[in-house]
Amino acid sequence: MRLPILFITGGVLLLSGCQTSPELPAEPQAPVVVTPPKVTPTVEIEQPIAVTDVWQRIRLGLTMPVPDQKLVNQYRDWYIKNPQHLARVSERAKPFMYLIVEEVEKRNLPIELALLPIVESAFDPFAYSHGAASGLWQFTSPMARHFGLEMNWWYDGRRDVPAATVAAMDMMEYLYGRTGENWLYAIAAYNTGEGRVNNAVRNNKRKGKSHDFWSLRLPTETRRYVPQLLALADVIQHADKYGIELAPIANEPQLEVVDIGSQIDLALAADIAGLTTTELHQLNPGYNRWATAPDGPHKLVLPIEKAAAFKTELAKTDAKSRLKWQRYQIKSGDSLGVIAQKFHTTPSALKAVNNLNGNTIIAGRHLLIPVASQDLSEYDLSADQRLTSQQNRQRKGVKIDYHVSSGDSLWKIAKDHKVKVSQLASWNNMAPSDPLRVGQKMVIWTQGAANSQGVTRTVNYTVRSGDSLARIASKFKVRVGDLVRWNSLDQQKYLQPGQKLTLYVNVTGNRV
Repeated sequence: MRLPILFITGGVLLLSGCQTSPELPAEPQAPVVVTPPKVTPTVEIEQPIAVTDVWQRIRLGLTMPVPDQKLVNQYRDWYIKNPQHLARVSERAKPFMYLIVEEVEKRNLPIELALLPIVESAFDPFAYSHGAASGLWQFTSPMARHFGLEMNWWYDGRRDVPAATVAAMDMMEYLYGRTGENWLYAIAAYNTGEGRVNNAVRNNKRKGKSHDFWSLRLPTETRRYVPQLLALADVIQHADKYGIELAPIANEPQLEVVDIGSQIDLALAADIAGLTTTELHQLNPGYNRWATAPDGPHKLVLPIEKAAAFKTELAKTDAKSRLKWQRYQIKSGDSLGVIAQKFHTTPSALKAVNNLNGNTIIAGRHLLIPVASQDLSEYDLSADQRLTSQQNRQRKGVKIDYHVSSGDSLWKIAKDHKVKVSQLASWNNMAPSDPLRVGQKMVIWTQGAANSQGVTRTVNYTVRSGDSLARIASKFKVRVGDLVRWNSLDQQKYLQPGQKLTLYVNVTGNRV
């Protein structure tokens, strides 16, 4: 007997045996499909990074490439070699950096823009540049007004950090659109204007040259400005690697902007908030004087932990009790300008308080005048006190108090005293382009404190009967022209007995 043989044809099994008649083919069977058990792959789920520090938040957002360019490398080296600079700047940034980062991220702008105040002002909200730019973001007056910032005797929005930050980001968005949506162009334009950047791009295109930022012909300051920002971003990105310590800034709101509704004395507001006047003014550097502006903005920036209690206490005060008032009787010869200057306010404020429609006032009647509740020296961050502090800083040479006369200019005064215009402006908290006003007090430091010919001293001299400029000059061995310049005198007018003069004389060998 033969064993059956198994045939596999087309997937059908055929059996063959010793039977005399063949069997019918078996019904085809459906193939058996064996499904392997499901294996679920293990997926690693990334846990969100807990960002507790604003600098860490900035690092995670930095995206601009940092090229290997000479100026970038030079600025990186400078920051690394001067770690104390960023340590100091990061301390100044503590109150405001969270607010700035929030504004940048809200608009989906490059986080690098949050670092611009370090480049612009070293995070000093009171910074004032040679180009008459002011505040953290260094706005000039025309640009500030164009982007909605107010400026008047009482208030300068360029130094109001929340307001100026909004304006700066408005400007950056505008420049980005005006420069072909190129961020390096836009940042350069923030420094020098979009017209100059666009002209440089067009010139390179016309000549068939590369027109990336690094190839453009721009002012020296602008060519350095963009590399400095990129180098700064790189140093902050790799602060640990470079040994840079940044003051930690909690990644949570630090400040609250409170609407106060009306003008308030800053000393009173500070007292209600549980702050010193200086602490309050540091958070509100936009206010120039001892009070907020009469016509607004009626806002104060406060530490977030003090805002709620401040609002509760402020609600208990009415508008009139937020200022100290003085009743003043108008004298013959008075004008609103004279009275305003005397009481450190403005004619417009006096008119508003006293419901005056014009500038006419009548002797014998009374005006209600808002006055500071504290001595003005207590408001040490007001514009007047900051100017006084700058003018009183000790420097080399002899200090001359100078009063501006008709026809004076910074250039003329600097030339007469053999000093640089930039020095003269700096000593007096000014920019070289700032206008002067007749009677304005300025200080001048001349190089004469000590020399090989003797020692120079300041002499206060009281004019006596019979004195003349020539006689006084001869007595002290100085020139008549110097006497005139030191005391802002008019040579055509006679000296008056009792008149005070200041002289800078070599007292070696002189008996004064």
